[in-house]
Amino acid sequence: MALALTEEHTDLCATASDFAQRFAGLSATREQHRAYASGEPAPFWNELVDNGLHALHIGEEHGGQGGTVADTAIVVEEFARRLVPGAFTSTVLASAAVAAADDCKASGRGLSSFAAGARGALVLPATTIDATASADGWALSGTAPVLSLLAADLLVIGFYVESVARFALIDVHAAGVTRIPAVCTDLTRDAGTLELSSVSIDPETVLEGLSLTYVEALQAGLLAAEASGIMRWALEASADYAKLREQFGSPIGSFQAIKHKCANLLISAELATAAAWSAVVSLDQDEQQQKLATNSALQAAIISSVEAVTEAVTILGGIGFTWEHDAHLYWRRAMTLGAQVAPLSERFASLGQIALDQDRRIDIELPDEDPAFRARIGELLDTAGELTNEHDGGRWYSRGSQRSFLAESGLAAPHWPAPYGLGATPAQQVVISQEYSRRNLTPPSSVIGEWAMPTILAYGSAEIKEQFALPTLRGELMWCQLFSEPGAGSDLAGLATRAIKVEGGWQLKGQKVWTSGAHEADWGICLARTDADVPKHKGLSYFLIDMASAGVDVRPLQQSTGDSEFNEVFLDSVFVPDAYLLGDPGQGWRITATTLQNERTQISSGVSVGTEDALRALIRQGNYAGSRNEAFASLGRVAAVSSAIGALNLRETLRQVNGMEPGAGSSLAKVAHARLTREAASLALALAGPGVLFAQAPGDAVTGQLSVPQVLLGGGTVEIQLNVIAERILGLPRG
Repeated sequence: MALALTEEHTDLCATASDFAQRFAGLSATREQHRAYASGEPAPFWNELVDNGLHALHIGEEHGGQGGTVADTAIVVEEFARRLVPGAFTSTVLASAAVAAADDCKASGRGLSSFAAGARGALVLPATTIDATASADGWALSGTAPVLSLLAADLLVIGFYVESVARFALIDVHAAGVTRIPAVCTDLTRDAGTLELSSVSIDPETVLEGLSLTYVEALQAGLLAAEASGIMRWALEASADYAKLREQFGSPIGSFQAIKHKCANLLISAELATAAAWSAVVSLDQDEQQQKLATNSALQAAIISSVEAVTEAVTILGGIGFTWEHDAHLYWRRAMTLGAQVAPLSERFASLGQIALDQDRRIDIELPDEDPAFRARIGELLDTAGELTNEHDGGRWYSRGSQRSFLAESGLAAPHWPAPYGLGATPAQQVVISQEYSRRNLTPPSSVIGEWAMPTILAYGSAEIKEQFALPTLRGELMWCQLFSEPGAGSDLAGLATRAIKVEGGWQLKGQKVWTSGAHEADWGICLARTDADVPKHKGLSYFLIDMASAGVDVRPLQQSTGDSEFNEVFLDSVFVPDAYLLGDPGQGWRITATTLQNERTQISSGVSVGTEDALRALIRQGNYAGSRNEAFASLGRVAAVSSAIGALNLRETLRQVNGMEPGAGSSLAKVAHARLTREAASLALALAGPGVLFAQAPGDAVTGQLSVPQVLLGGGTVEIQLNVIAERILGLPRG
């Protein structure tokens, strides 16, 4: 999926794609790469200016289109996917920085020039550029490597004055400005060294009110959009090739190793897109949020883009390593992205310091919101806030007046249909989540009941719905999921538990395993085989089992952590009345798909996914090995990816709010989260150092490491999920 989350942005992306196809094909780019290397204007530049694609974010009063940076990011991403050559990204980055300055002579002059077609480049403040006070302002001297320097007409240049960052707009032909050409790594663009020799900066060239933090977030957002486009090309080229290239008589895409490579490329590309989007969104937030988003874009998009193209080359094989193939052109461009934001090590340590006490947050703005609905929800939650739960067991196990009120008001599961929920639309769910958050109230959870009950509501009788719905929401009934077996884990359709028809119901015999919470559950949802003479998917049926029934034997399994959250469950001639068969015999597989797809929509303004907690604990306690800078850098890297995963989930919510078809984001985020959990646990273990000698290690590092398999294996192994992503999302052939 591209950056676009609205129909308008989807149309804009299509416009940019059409422009690139008509005016900037790769064959023409190859023929003209020497001209681009010398900074000559692209042959299509005037056409691009006539279309206004370069000035989407510039106000109409200056000759622009009156749009936003988010509009421009859509074009940047698609142009990168098409490898459009020349100074487009450098120019819009420079002009967007000027647009963010206060209204002053320099900004007015610059925006009018950029809207008219001037090209530009951005130079961030650096220790290699000195500012010396002069009669009219400052004189700049020093050097800096700059992308698109030879093509630029105007430079937005940053410099430090007494440790405070300032920006100015200067003409490349100003006195004291020298441009020294060099061969750019990106063969479709130019680069050079900027030399400044006492270049005068007077009040008319200063861009007033321009924040360095904002400019860094702007740069990260647009370069991450480029990275997203590059990675999308890498994914598409790899998947298309894997479907066609044959070895050993089969398409290479049918081999599991290639499937996993392609699926991982998709996950990386989607995280890059989410991180780019988050950085662009942060431009309207405070500086702390901008810093969190900037570093997420660096880690999840800009840095990752080089590895993504490298991986694509390994899928393409020898052909991808040739000059004639386009892979090296994208590879080269990806390399230049990181060069523009270097050095990186200090950035992640800085992010870690912010992430110690803050999470990335994004507030969803709803179109056409109904104020009356929000007011009604607020009143109900105000009433709930005055109540307490007599049995306080946290979000999952609390019971009492407050939870009962929320359940009976439709606010325990607002997305369920009435009378048990509100039938809330995605937009209404956002409102409800926001109102919960404003009151510091936590929505109750029925855990496995959140998967079981939507299935019961879809396939159960009126009596069954009445029996289970409200008691589950009130926390009076707990559920478990009796699916996995010793011989049927990821291969769920291979289960052996039998259900034999008897008078008045069914008799179940078999064994289930890895059943979370079975020792506490009142009821279980169970898949059993009712017909052994048909293909294995077709002979399954879906039952509701009273866990207090005769013949149900629950045996807790002690995990490596010492806890016992999983169980073996033996079913020894357990009788299940006909009323507790959902649907018809043989419909179990289809009904099970409903259960597995009915994860509750989690809608929140919080973006991070919680993998930072152990690292935060270690740093706060001060019980870590190594330097403080190393500790913060570890936290910064994990927080950066965590934010990207959270942004990916939030984008799925926004797609639904905007009436678009749901994407694959939640499936991809699940794999990404599992991997990040593993990485974060390893980092915590390393930071705990000698403390790991003791079971009660700092930051709970030992237990955290021992708990990793729950995430890697729960709900299907990462490897199985990668197969599913490759086959069902990317369309690779089954092996």
